Amino acid sequence: MRDTVIPAAADAGSSEPRMNRRQAAKIRTRGKVLDAARNLFAERGYDAATIRDIAKAAGMSTGAVFANFQDKAELFETVLADEMSDLLLAVQTGVPKDGAVAERLTAALAAGYHRSLDQLPLMQATIARSWFQPDDVDRRSRAFIKPIIETLVAILRDGVGSGELRQDLNLPLLGRMIWDLYVSNFRFAAYDGWDITRLEPHTRKQMDMILAGQLAR
Repeated sequence: MRDTVIPAAADAGSSEPRMNRRQAAKIRTRGKVLDAARNLFAERGYDAATIRDIAKAAGMSTGAVFANFQDKAELFETVLADEMSDLLLAVQTGVPKDGAVAERLTAALAAGYHRSLDQLPLMQATIARSWFQPDDVDRRSRAFIKPIIETLVAILRDGVGSGELRQDLNLPLLGRMIWDLYVSNFRFAAYDGWDITRLEPHTRKQMDMILAGQLAR
């Protein structure tokens, strides 16, 4: 379970609020539900993971689940937010400090694949639901992804600054294209059984082709 910080009782004169046992128990319950949901979504995908199964895996009633989340969609969105945060960290730590832009971008995406391939049904559910969700949920989902795309754009910007890439690049568009490439390659993992040993060199070839027309002359 993700670590949850529960502030200790405030010292005299401290501005930190006290947390009573009921509040602490609610946080622990919410954490258990999220852990169970994350595991089942990663194992079965969205549709096959029911609230009843999630409650059972968390060791509590369905009422306890609904006391913390309005419905399965909200629960999935919360799991997605956590997953995108973890994916961002994986991508950021996977980027070499030096090297050609294509090499650095490939390493970043490969780190993302390493993070997500073990939870392929969760990624499939994320991609599938992105086409069938209300506008407000879509806006929030895009906000989860935005920092990852910004990380890719920062690598491209480094390439422009070093003189490797053209000065007139549309960096936001190119960063979004690379993210879309990353997502589309999960089809090979889902339907053709590709693992990282096939995804990484394939991604490098794609990156070389995308950047071929963007190199400084």
